[in-house]
Amino acid sequence: MASREIDLAKLDIHHRESPGSFGSFCSATYNGRQVLAKVLEWGEDGFMTEAEISTQSEAFRKEVAVWKELKHRSVARFIGASMDTTDRSIPADSGESSAPRDLPERACCVVFEYLYLGSLRRYLYAHRARKIGYKIVVEFALDLANGLSYLHSKNIVHRNVKPESMLLGTEEAVVKIADFGFACVQAKNPEDMTGALGYMAPEVIEGKPYDRKSDVYSFGICLWGIYCCDMPYYPDMSSVEVSFAVVHNNLRPKIPRCCLTRLANIMKRCWDADPDKRPEMKEVVHLLEDLDTTKGGGMIPEGTNPGCFCFFRPRRVGP
Repeated sequence: MASREIDLAKLDIHHRESPGSFGSFCSATYNGRQVLAKVLEWGEDGFMTEAEISTQSEAFRKEVAVWKELKHRSVARFIGASMDTTDRSIPADSGESSAPRDLPERACCVVFEYLYLGSLRRYLYAHRARKIGYKIVVEFALDLANGLSYLHSKNIVHRNVKPESMLLGTEEAVVKIADFGFACVQAKNPEDMTGALGYMAPEVIEGKPYDRKSDVYSFGICLWGIYCCDMPYYPDMSSVEVSFAVVHNNLRPKIPRCCLTRLANIMKRCWDADPDKRPEMKEVVHLLEDLDTTKGGGMIPEGTNPGCFCFFRPRRVGP
């Protein structure tokens, strides 16, 4: 990592943007340029044991090792990293004390390109009532599908595919993968359970080996979420009940009736209970590219007449 070590004297952290795996995304300035920094906070100094710190450090090094080698339009551009945050602090979030909070001495950070629209989850939440156009749905899905296909071509499994791990930025509002806290070079028996429950494949819930087809399952749930501007919540069920239903009762998000059959079929194929029946991400890319986005199929905004509505507009930037 030494060749990509950042100079902490040139890093100013401004405010927290959103949470990520093993840390938080923060708006920052590095060497006079606006950037994002993923800061890994391990609690107050002395709070964690040396063994725990060693484990976290190794996980961080692996994330950096994966991220710094990636170069793709749908992957946030890596700038550098540091194993030390001495004398760094994060200004308080809105509503808290105005005093900045100093970071523990042995925290770490990754610096990468600034993506000013924030997380995909935040974007979808902001559009949960008025929805987004069908053309934009497909474009966002293609961005994510292309990014995952690229990772898989490098024999890398992300293991935590969800809207919180994706950021939006650049003039064309491209969706970019920007969190590699769980990513690993594919192994024969990586049985550790990772990822958010609503996006977790049945085999992962059961503790079976995690491979690229588990990412495909998570993508299918994300595709549904992008279309509906929603998250896979089951408020009347406990996490244990959700886990059981996903594995044994084929619990999946409900696809709206207005969703075009071809798009719905992509969702269903991706979240098939049998990993062998799920397509590879490169096939998903082709399936999405073949969709006709000029014939409607988008969700109607809430508060209007029930049914479906097609938006005819290009990509937009901002909420």
